Amino acid sequence: MRIQAAVARIAKGPLSIESLELEEPRDDEILVRVVATGVCHTDLVVRDGVLPTPLPVVLGHEGAGVVERVGRAVTKVKPGDPVVMTFNSCGSCPSCADHAHSYCHEFFPRNFFAARPDGTTALSRDGERVHSHFFGQSSFASHAICRERNVVKVPADAPLELLGPLACGVQTGAGAVMNALAVSAGQSIAVFGTGSVGLSAVMAARVVGATTIVAVDTNDARLAFAREVGATHAFNPKEGGVIERILALGGAGLNHALDTTGQAAVIRDAMACLAPRGCCGVLGASPMGSEITLDQVHFMSGGRRLIGIVEGDANSDSFIPTLIELQRQGRFPFDRMIRAYPFAAIEEAIHDMEAGRTIKPVLMM
Repeated sequence: MRIQAAVARIAKGPLSIESLELEEPRDDEILVRVVATGVCHTDLVVRDGVLPTPLPVVLGHEGAGVVERVGRAVTKVKPGDPVVMTFNSCGSCPSCADHAHSYCHEFFPRNFFAARPDGTTALSRDGERVHSHFFGQSSFASHAICRERNVVKVPADAPLELLGPLACGVQTGAGAVMNALAVSAGQSIAVFGTGSVGLSAVMAARVVGATTIVAVDTNDARLAFAREVGATHAFNPKEGGVIERILALGGAGLNHALDTTGQAAVIRDAMACLAPRGCCGVLGASPMGSEITLDQVHFMSGGRRLIGIVEGDANSDSFIPTLIELQRQGRFPFDRMIRAYPFAAIEEAIHDMEAGRTIKPVLMM
């Protein structure tokens, strides 16, 4: 079938909307008509060649839509079901067997190699191969093919135009707080970086009852928004002394810290804010080969921990519906971060995101 898709052809180049040929879904695949899809920082990192995803490729990994067709082996969803498409996993490795899908032993190839496990792709243009299956979906398109492993059925009355970001950015930030770090009532946390991931973490910290929620960013408008959605304190590093200001809040430091920037210097600052036995989570995307340097005495003497977090440690089948219900209750207003753009304005959406004018762009198909 013919579809419309945004194709990345050259590193750091613009995405071009093109007419492509999409194969029919295989026995274990699902064809989804995309209603809306979020734009994530990871899409831009891949577009810029920071990670080794082959070109040309259709990116997009925060898709929400309606199932149109399913392969013969599919039982999880049926045509007409509203769904969110999230990250892919193999289903058979030790992590998947332990329901830790975001730590699948094949996470990188299944999500970043932009092809099926057998190396084939579902997209082409006049005989030219176009890479597909980015994060098991390639949802910068009118239609996408996914699998049971990475499709989540959502309530029939759920607003699909809002739900795409739950697939990655929102799930990652909220899950880091609620699952990976397991922040509990009365505890403290600092979130470094207040993009959509960091702000989702701030909202989640309020949901679980954290009493000290510090937002750190160089964008004052984002810091003001963070205060509106749950931050109790907001610090701009440009004003200096962030570590000292956080430690001055009382006690021996914070219970938790979360880095969403992927910058080594910021991670070091986040660690410096921890109390003994505190834990810092890292989930920002960094270039291949990046390294982190810590004060070893500070790290070891207090039993502090540093952990990597992927997709918020989430079981998407249960976590995404939970976030939808929290939003309905007015307790998790992730919709306030969203700005809608027509699909044809994808480059405008990307530019606004990069300039900090928009927190979470969502493309409407």
